[in-house]
Amino acid sequence: MTESKQDQENSLTDENEVEIPLELPLLAARDLVIFSNMILPLFVGRKASISAIEEAMSHDRFILLVTQKDQAIEDPGPDEVYNVGTVARIMRVLKLPDNQLKVLIQGLCRARIISYVKQDPPTIVQIERLIEQESDRSGVEVEALMRNVKTLSEKILSLKDMLSPDILSILDGIDSPGLLADLITSNLKLKVEDAQAIFEIIDPVERLSRVNEYLSKELKVSTMQARIQSEAQEEMSKAQREYYLREQMRAIKQELGDTGDQTDEVEEYRENIASAKMPELVE
Repeated sequence: MTESKQDQENSLTDENEVEIPLELPLLAARDLVIFSNMILPLFVGRKASISAIEEAMSHDRFILLVTQKDQAIEDPGPDEVYNVGTVARIMRVLKLPDNQLKVLIQGLCRARIISYVKQDPPTIVQIERLIEQESDRSGVEVEALMRNVKTLSEKILSLKDMLSPDILSILDGIDSPGLLADLITSNLKLKVEDAQAIFEIIDPVERLSRVNEYLSKELKVSTMQARIQSEAQEEMSKAQREYYLREQMRAIKQELGDTGDQTDEVEEYRENIASAKMPELVE
């Protein structure tokens, strides 16, 4: 049966042929950019957000998740949220004792807000789906970029003692540049504006190139941080070792009964001379 023009205008279709309505309830997330293909729990407490969840649950469970620009704003308006977000499906909702909702969502695709149909809670927006563009780069170039991003990720995680066989397996199993870019960006702990800038790049290879730039910078910072921590640990270990040896010497002197004032005074002179770092002839 041929789909009518009206039916085409009333829905979008994602990669799995799931129909996504053109009008969706809007939920603004604080301090978090939600990427496509992510499955994660959200804790929802604001009235507008709860209203959006209830609206989605009363229909087809689809909702548009956008990030607000300033997390301190309690009720963000159209100018206070980013225009590009993620269409998500609500998988489960649990009401908590403090009246908050714990919502498990699955990101499906990127979408842009075209207009606000209704701004009173629940906020309803009209959307258009953003389809990933095909890249004109060669397969060899893309493969090299993906390998470099994976290598940088492994080095950074290793420096931070976060590398595990499970993470290696996940990275090795990804063969999509867009999915790799999204997975790594969602775990980079970037500033919201930086994560959003990457999120809005529709070309998957261009998005991965931007991630590669961030990883290169992060590796330099992480390497320097690891060196500073190592040097600080060495200094601390040296000081602890010297303290331990001095305590041993005091204990031995006490056992030998060598605790006179003269001995303490001589020891104090020794320490003062050593700390003064005088020229060899003067010392």
